[in-house]
Parts: sequence; C-alpha cells; structure tokens
Amino acid sequence: MNFPELPPVLGEALAERGYDNPTEVQSSVIAPNAAGRDLIVSAQTGSGKTVAFGLAMAEQLLAADGKVPFGVAPLALIIAPTRELALQVSRELIWLYGKAGARVATCVGGMDASKERRNLRGGAQIVVGTPGRLRDHLERGALDLSALKVAVLDEADEMLDMGFREDLEEILDATPDGRRTLLFSATIPKPIIALAKRYQQDALRISTVGDTRGHGDITYQAVTIAPSEIENAVVNLLRFHEADTAMLFCATRDAVRRLHATLQERGFAVVALSGEHSQSERNQAMQALRDRRARVCVATDVAARGIDLPSLSLVIHVEVPRDAEALQHRSGRTGRAGKKGTAVILVPFPRRRRVESMLRGANIQAQWVDAPTPKDIRTQDRARLLETMLAPVEIEDEDRQLAKTLMEEKTPEDIAAMLVQAHRAKMPQPEELMDNTPEARKAAQQDRHRPGFEDTVWFRMDIGRRHNADPRWILPLICRRGHVTRNEIGAIRIGGEETFFQVPSAIAAKVEDAIGRTAASDDQDRPVTIERSAEGPRVQARENRKPGGRKPFHGKPFKGKPRGPGGPGGAGGPERGGDRKPFKPKGDKAGGKPFKSKHRKGAPKKPD
Repeated sequence: MNFPELPPVLGEALAERGYDNPTEVQSSVIAPNAAGRDLIVSAQTGSGKTVAFGLAMAEQLLAADGKVPFGVAPLALIIAPTRELALQVSRELIWLYGKAGARVATCVGGMDASKERRNLRGGAQIVVGTPGRLRDHLERGALDLSALKVAVLDEADEMLDMGFREDLEEILDATPDGRRTLLFSATIPKPIIALAKRYQQDALRISTVGDTRGHGDITYQAVTIAPSEIENAVVNLLRFHEADTAMLFCATRDAVRRLHATLQERGFAVVALSGEHSQSERNQAMQALRDRRARVCVATDVAARGIDLPSLSLVIHVEVPRDAEALQHRSGRTGRAGKKGTAVILVPFPRRRRVESMLRGANIQAQWVDAPTPKDIRTQDRARLLETMLAPVEIEDEDRQLAKTLMEEKTPEDIAAMLVQAHRAKMPQPEELMDNTPEARKAAQQDRHRPGFEDTVWFRMDIGRRHNADPRWILPLICRRGHVTRNEIGAIRIGGEETFFQVPSAIAAKVEDAIGRTAASDDQDRPVTIERSAEGPRVQARENRKPGGRKPFHGKPFKGKPRGPGGPGGAGGPERGGDRKPFKPKGDKAGGKPFKSKHRKGAPKKPD
C-alpha cells in the first residue's frame, strides 16, 4: 500500500478495496502543500475524485485515535448535482470511513424526507445530498451546520448549469466562517471562479486535466448513419460489441422511453433512467445492472451523472451531445479505474460537420467508421462462440452421461450445429442498414422533409428576434395573412431582423395573392411586410455577414408577451398594437439599455 502519509484507518480501508497507488488527483489533494487549505480541483470524470476529497477531509474529521468523534451536528457536508451521484458518493464514503466509525446520512429528492430528518437528528458526522433537498432540511431546522468543518461541492459546474446557484449560496451562507471548502469541477468557467472568490480563502488551484478532454483509456468512434436508421444502428452496435454493460444516452425523456421500448421488443435485457422515474425505480434499475440481470441502460444526461459501473465498457451517444463537456461527461462513464472502454457517437449524415467541429474543439481523435453490418456481427459471433466453447470448464458426470446419450442418437457435427443454433436463438437479430454512399446520403437528406414539403418556396417577414418574434404568434399571423392552415407551413427560421418560412410550391402563388390582399386592409401601427424570398434564410444570412451587408434596424420592437389566444391578432401583438405602446429602444449614442426579450428571461429549470 503506497499511502504512507494517510492515517492507518484509511490506508486499511483502501487496501481492502484493492487500491495500490493513488491516482494523480488523489496524490495532489493529500500533498503537504494542500493540507488544511481550500481547494479548487479540476479533474476528469472517472479519475477517482470521490476518494480524493474523502482523503482530503480526513484532517478535519479524524481525532488522534483515528476515529471520527460523535456529534449531533455534521462535521462534513458534500453537495452533488444529482441523486445518483449523491448515492454513489455516499457508498464510497461509507466504506472509506467505515473503520473510523463515521455515520453517513444521504439527503436526496425522491426519498423519504422524514426518515432523512431522523438520520440527521441521530448524529451523522458526514452528510451527502443534493442542493434542493439539503436546502429544504436547512430551512426546516433539521440540518444544523454550526459545527461544520469541511464543505465539498462535487461537479460544481454542473450544479450551476442546472440552476442551483441560489440553493448553494443559501447552504454555504449557513456554514461557519472557519470551515474548509473543497470545490471539484470538470471545468472552471467564470461562474465557478466567482463562487470560489466568495466562499474560499487563499484557495489552491489543482488541475489534473490534460490537453485532451477524453480519457486515454477510451476509444472514440463516430458512426455515420441515415437519420431514419438510428435505432437499427443501435441494435447492430450492441450486437457487434456484446459489452458486459452498455449505456445509451438520449437527449429527452421521450427518446429514452421510445428506445427502451424498442430494445425490449428486440430481446435486449434493458433498463431506463430518466427524470420521470422514481428513486425506487432508479435504484432497481441500477441493481439490475450491477447483478447482470440487465446489460443495457438507456438514460438522459442528468439521470446518468455519477453512475459508476465497473463492468461498463460501451457508451453510445444515440443523440449528438449538446457540447464538448456533455460528450466528456457521457463518455466518462466508461474507461474508469484503468479499464478500457469505447464511446460511439451516432452521427446522422446532415450533422457530420457539427460533430467534427465538436471533436476538434475537444481535442478528441475519433475513428470515423460505418455501422456494423449483419455480416460483421456474424463474424464476431463466430469468434465469441468458439472462444466460449473452447474455454476449459469442469464438467459434471451427469452432463457427460447426457452427452454420451446424445452421441448415440446424433453425430458430433449435428450436436455442435444444434448448440450453435441454440446459442444464436438467444441473441437479437441484426438489422440491414443503408450503405454509406453519396446516393444514400442524398436520399437521407431528402427524407428529412415532411411529406409534401420536398419542393418549397421561402417567404420573408420583416420582423425578427429584435421585435420579440416568436413562433407562438408568428404561426397564427402567417395562417391569417396567407389563408393557410398550420399543416401547410413548413420550417420557420427566425433571425435578428427578419423571419423566413416555407410553404409548398404548389400553393405558393395562392399564399402570395392572399398576403397581398390582406396587407392592403391592415390598419395597425406598424404593418408586418411579408414577401416571397428568392434566396431563403441561408443565402440572406451569408449576405448579412458581409461588411455592410446587414441593414440598419429601424423597426419598432413590441414590449411584453402576446395577450389573448389570437397572438398578434389580439391585444399586445405586433399586428394590432392593442392598448400597449410600442417600445422604442434608445440607440447606443443615447446611452440606452439594449432591448431584452421577456420570452427568453429566466433561469434554467431544475431537474426533478
């Protein structure tokens, strides 16, 4: 055991868990120059940071005899963004401080709050929880932070992104001034720096993140596919890799629900994790993955944060991550603790450039490959079957007797063929996929359009985001002015000064004629001009980017949200001014404040 600087009670716990040497982040936080100081630690997912901050706070928790002294108020508080991560942290700290006699209480949403309050009153020296539930216990008087010696913010960047700033500030404001604050974050953006300045003193900055965002133990692959074949590609990837445990990431709960049902129908042992599942359902899903009753997990980003499954060797990004950080956190579920892992990004043909840009920004080298074909999968199956059948095993006498009986009735070749057939019958069948050819990519591009919108005409409106343009009232406006229904309107593209929308070419003349007739009868303060556009939004956007290409803004923005179900036709909309006066922003020379739309105001919603 190579932790000579640690108290023996923690060294024994680490030895029993198979730890031989500390990871880079663990060595950094227990170094002499970090002793007793506030820390800002930037470390990759899967680098052992949970054990790292567990070791770092030992100086504040352990007495001279190596035990954690009993007290009614907690000595350490760990705040994590999600339920799963908080539960994972609790499990790690329970075994790490078990020999020291520490009691760990977990406070997360979805669990019995009254039971948590009883645990807090019973004297828990270490409390782990999510911001919302901890704030609730604090306000109810169940959480006493007066004796706190160390506070840990795990994945602080994610907590701020999820809108927990107010919760964190209220919790930290209730802690004693002399407490030690450890801030762990995958990235250190400006909001994290501001938080550190407010709640830390002379903090030591530690970074173990290298030049590449991805782990060296993760192999990245980008698989180009037609948008309509995503589910079939997922099936083939699962069958090709046959990972002990695989995690599939989707962007929304609905996508998780659909993919989970599809894979269940295909015969995969699969569970789902998303915000719509109760804590009990999540716990059952995680237990099924740990004891191998399930081998595939379909999850959203938030639900899967903090999950640590030793057998997880395959991550599939079913939907393209929103940014490089999401890619890092998703992929970091595998390739942990020195084990190898594979992260596969499914890239629909039209989104390849975006993914290439994301990978360049993240300094990740990914192999661009085609999805596995049924032939590739059968080749893998043969190799796996031979490896399984030729592996040495202990055979009982009863099984040998049964084999002898079979040999009397069938030839060895027939018996082996029946064995192969039985083996394949348990596996889901692979899917035939479209070839990755220029013709296929062109066909996939055409398939993106709704039926009836293969041939369209663009129209332009002289309103945009600067005028509070919003689809909720633009759509009724187009319908009324063009004498069309919602189903006859295609894409709507809202720009800063203008908005474009599509209609099928077959009705373009009718729409143009209707717009001309309705415009003549307008009597509102500022008419909305609608005209046919020969270029469309992309060409116009390129023109606007040229020097002097963007037209000066002379319009009148409309203040406030649309009133009434009629949108622009009712009071408050731009087509009839209603009882509200148009808001005219002051120019830069006049020193006025820029106009901000109320439609985009507000903090991100907290996950349930």
